[in-house]
Amino acid sequence: MEEIVFLNGKFILKEQAQLPLISPGFLYGWGLFETMRAYNNKIIYFNEHLERIKNASKLINIRFPYALARLKDYIEQTVRINGFKDTYVRLTLWKNLERITDTLIAARRYKPFSAKKHKQGFSCLVSGFRQQENSFLVRLKTTNRLFYQLAYLQAKEKGFDEAIILNNRGYISEASRSNLFMIKDKEVLTPALECGCLGGITQRVICDLAKRHNIKIRRGNFTLQDLYAADAAFLTNSLMGIMPLRSVENQQIGKAKPECRLRCFFIKEYNLLFKNGT
Repeated sequence: MEEIVFLNGKFILKEQAQLPLISPGFLYGWGLFETMRAYNNKIIYFNEHLERIKNASKLINIRFPYALARLKDYIEQTVRINGFKDTYVRLTLWKNLERITDTLIAARRYKPFSAKKHKQGFSCLVSGFRQQENSFLVRLKTTNRLFYQLAYLQAKEKGFDEAIILNNRGYISEASRSNLFMIKDKEVLTPALECGCLGGITQRVICDLAKRHNIKIRRGNFTLQDLYAADAAFLTNSLMGIMPLRSVENQQIGKAKPECRLRCFFIKEYNLLFKNGT
């Protein structure tokens, strides 16, 4: 089955999408995107994703192209037309030559990590690239992702699953495609936004779950030594959900086992929310 995308008001075959390569969106990375996951045609945390991209569009002078309800309908139609049970959905907005907004909605089959990989967990490299934590762009999901892509490729080329990124002050910011959480003495720790990390949707869900269940959670400045000393750690994003972090630079985190009770609690609660189509 050929993939069908939504481009500027029309549903067309992906191969027919003609994207202007001289637009500001292409030349300068002047755009925004959201990656979402749909399961049984239900998009997880749909409203949160749309609100984030709408708020970000105001900050970089991109006119939001549709009313939220209409855009939501176009995204849902794209998911239904492609007909996958588990779907990767990407919404992209960018400036075109007329300085108005082009809109692309793409949906393709999502292949989640295996249960074995979730049990094993990720290994991470500490990237040689450093986050510019004082730039307001680091808190936006722009289409200019070269920094993160290079960090990710650096990790993959050396046999790791992900890359941990530090900021210019030496504190942990995030991973190249995910947010980071640590567990230490029954307290949950995650980098503050001021460290240069993107405010992730799943990151917000974890924080809300912690508060709802009276689990201590603290945002702050954390170093690699804090990570190495953690009882357990995990990574989050909207596609994979929660992924245990097994090791960093081949150094095990905690006992490097998935049996950490607090981490297991978050995985269980998140999976329940996911199945319920929250």
